[in-house]
Amino acid sequence: MSSEPTGSGPTGSGTDRSDGAHWRPHSTHWGAFRARTEDGALRVVPRPGDPDPSPILGNVASAVGHRARVLRPAVRRGWWEDGPGPDDRRGTDDHVEVGWDEVLDRLAGELARVRDGFGPAAIYGGSYGWASAGRFHHAQSQLHRFLNLAVGGYTRSVGSYSGAAAEVVLRHVLGPSETVSKGPVTWDQVAAHTDTVLAFGGMALKNSAVGGGGISTHVERDAMRAAAARGARFVLVGPLRDDLPAEASAEWIAVPPGSDTALVLGMLHTLVSERLHDSAFLDRYCVGWDQLVRYLDGSADGTVRDAAWAAGRTGLDPATITGLARSAARGRTLVTVAQSLQRAEFGEQPVWAAIALAAALGRIGLPGSGFVYGLGSIGHYGRRRVAVPIAALPQGTNPVRSVIPVARIADMLLHPGEQFDHDGRRLRYPHVRLAYWAGGNPFHHHQDLGRLRRAVRRLDTLVVHEPAWTATARHADVVLPSTWTIEREDIGAGPFDPVMTAMHRLADPPGEARDDYTIFSALADRLGAGAAFTEGRTAREWLAHLYGTTRAALAAAGLPAPSFDRFWEDGELALPQLPDDGGILAAFRADPESAPLPTPSGRIEIGSATVAGFGLADAPGHPAWFPPTDVPDARHPLWLVANQPATRLHSQLDFGAHSAARKVRGREVLRMHPADAAARGVDDGDLVRVANDRGACLAAVAVTDRILRGVVQLPTGAWFDPADPAAPVPFCVHGNPNVLTRDVGTSSLAQGCTGQHTAVEVARWDGPVPPVRAYEPPVPVRPARSIVDRDRS
Repeated sequence: MSSEPTGSGPTGSGTDRSDGAHWRPHSTHWGAFRARTEDGALRVVPRPGDPDPSPILGNVASAVGHRARVLRPAVRRGWWEDGPGPDDRRGTDDHVEVGWDEVLDRLAGELARVRDGFGPAAIYGGSYGWASAGRFHHAQSQLHRFLNLAVGGYTRSVGSYSGAAAEVVLRHVLGPSETVSKGPVTWDQVAAHTDTVLAFGGMALKNSAVGGGGISTHVERDAMRAAAARGARFVLVGPLRDDLPAEASAEWIAVPPGSDTALVLGMLHTLVSERLHDSAFLDRYCVGWDQLVRYLDGSADGTVRDAAWAAGRTGLDPATITGLARSAARGRTLVTVAQSLQRAEFGEQPVWAAIALAAALGRIGLPGSGFVYGLGSIGHYGRRRVAVPIAALPQGTNPVRSVIPVARIADMLLHPGEQFDHDGRRLRYPHVRLAYWAGGNPFHHHQDLGRLRRAVRRLDTLVVHEPAWTATARHADVVLPSTWTIEREDIGAGPFDPVMTAMHRLADPPGEARDDYTIFSALADRLGAGAAFTEGRTAREWLAHLYGTTRAALAAAGLPAPSFDRFWEDGELALPQLPDDGGILAAFRADPESAPLPTPSGRIEIGSATVAGFGLADAPGHPAWFPPTDVPDARHPLWLVANQPATRLHSQLDFGAHSAARKVRGREVLRMHPADAAARGVDDGDLVRVANDRGACLAAVAVTDRILRGVVQLPTGAWFDPADPAAPVPFCVHGNPNVLTRDVGTSSLAQGCTGQHTAVEVARWDGPVPPVRAYEPPVPVRPARSIVDRDRS
């Protein structure tokens, strides 16, 4: 048996001297690693020194040569033969293989047709997604640079599926999330200083295992273990028991989905009525507190929002709520809100309410206490910022002003010209005719896939770069085979990780796959912008150029600044970090006059005159309770939590060995409380049909008491695999919950994604078990008759 990488020198990229084979460094969003080829197969091991590497690394090697890969350019037959235009055959039509020159010529002509005939706003630059840990081959940057420089701009999106509601609220109330969430409270502070963690939605390790740019060292488990050993109390609020790891020794306060805001308001009422709130902090550092008090005590509208009121909405005993408030007022309490809470109806409100709770406790700006959004929801929260710049591919300037909230793409395609509200502005959906995706998979991250399928059929043309035959590729008119990260060179780095990784190529691209840069360079040439797009650089030359930004900053600081060639040979480079001093919130606490927050008032806006001025009925100018509307009823009596998977990053490498091994009978696994399972005659391992009026899916059941009764949980990411692609109501045989979730905005304020919760019924499946075909590529038929050939005939 060969030895592991030795970790020689500072980099750990060393060489195994037993057989001379090199361990080559690389990085993914879920961790850095080393790999080499042994007996014709890729072998992957975690980066030396990572104390808690993600098991998702087990998906990497099995991606090499998988049958799901797109091997040659392919086009939808109807688009190729009949020309562009709306088409109900998308998702059911054949795909046929064509040559690279043929497809690039046709695609360049189509881009020019749409741009010249309808303006660049008629082109949507999608590419929302986690494409690569690398800074150069980041597909989103590549696509947007191409559209800006070669096409003249595009309709863009703002916000994220993961955090749009919180991003808007934070900007008005506390400051941009990049400023006030990712740096001021670190895991080191939690381990050393925090007395109580109130974790609304938890801090699941499956989520903090991943982060943009890659993660060199996973620290979360050890930090929670150290805090608990010191005596810190962790309180998990949510319907899923294992949203905090066992190392936290957490108390579980089980509440139904969508009820967190009510619980926080009840706690706030207790603090006020028992005079446990920090009046001095509220007076000096906040605005709008009196407005919230009037809402709590009923003087604003006649409803008293006390612990008894909150108990009626959470199912808790009022004494539990008052006891939680009283204990939070003692010591250094950290209030955390998982991203999952704001991926739901009125998702702005739990974030705003939690900020108000932390302000009432008076601990904001102290080490390990106060408020932090998203701690544990993504790997770079709770870490110190890198002290030198990390360069990325410049995208150029987009002259097009047309913009939509990212989760409103189906609305845009179905309702061009219709007006909508977003963050206080009245906007209008553009008439998009061509959508271009690279590095993203909307048929994973969007909701109500039946509706999305209807929406994409309205396009003239849908283009994707795809390594694999995902559902998005199957609905596309043009499918260009792109490389996956291990098949190209790149630089892995992010603003919150202290290691820059030289991402060596580990495998050859399959078939005729090309990297996005090569594809866009060829298209830019055809559109007369090749020199502007490439700036005369090869991909390797771009890597050296981008690295130069960091190297220059290191040299200016008097730190080691190796040449690019030296860095590439070493495999990684240590980067300095900023001090763990609490950042902007600590400075604000020390002197709010000289270090105001980046909010309209410079203070914490518990009441926001700006938001109140928008006049939105579903987003008043203070934290408020709105009962969810998509709730269990007699026909669909169970809450469904559609959360992030533990076996992959979103839908990436769903076919990978680690992901596939955790499926049951080839299906995604739905977790269910024993009482709910018994009431439906369901046993552990059974297949079930999960359904509502939007769609249905098959899943395998895991019966567990680690979930609240009345709630079922089915992770996202199983590739959409409809039993009948032409059926108007989709039935996914693989277990994709987004056939069930609702496609509406969080509110008129943020218009974020509401894909976390919906209502369903579950029934045992006793019928024939349909095969899972998600990874089987469509069989191409060659040659395809082009529209030019048809016209000549």
